[in-house]
Amino acid sequence: MPPGREAPAAGAGRAAGDAAEGGTATERPPRAQPELAAPGAGRAIVAASWWGTALLVVTAVAGAIDPHPLDVAALVVAVAMFVGGIVAFFAAYVIAIGRSRESEIAIGAVFGLAGSAPRSVQARLYASLAVEIAVSVSTAAARPHSVLAFGILANMWGLGMIALWGARHGVFPPRKPPAVRRRGRR
Repeated sequence: MPPGREAPAAGAGRAAGDAAEGGTATERPPRAQPELAAPGAGRAIVAASWWGTALLVVTAVAGAIDPHPLDVAALVVAVAMFVGGIVAFFAAYVIAIGRSRESEIAIGAVFGLAGSAPRSVQARLYASLAVEIAVSVSTAAARPHSVLAFGILANMWGLGMIALWGARHGVFPPRKPPAVRRRGRR
């Protein structure tokens, strides 16, 4: 034993050894993280996100190039994507409320996929949203006083698809039992 260190008292056992090594006797093992969903889970949601993005790209770019005959199509697509995104967001909220009975649901995990989805799913859904943002902002900037400015609303589609995937396929730890309340004197 190095000089200056005393041997643990007899019977102190493992707890004293842990404390001498820098640990504490009351340390708990880290909470096990649940296994994430398979990267193929929610494939239809990811595909829907990209189909909406592709439709926005085609109509918004066509509307920016030749606005008079095609700007109405870009407007219809943008508004439909906005409404569809709101519906998906609301559905995600309702699904998350239902799942919260058995799981510890976190807002960032549902609506942002933080720690609840595989990186590949996060990358595909966020890439779709990034393309939507780039296209809608650039086409609105190209023709700021036209109906293409409504294209910015279409970004709700990507946000709704992210939330819907998180609510349906996100993995969350099981709900903890409610704490037993002590009746204390005051």
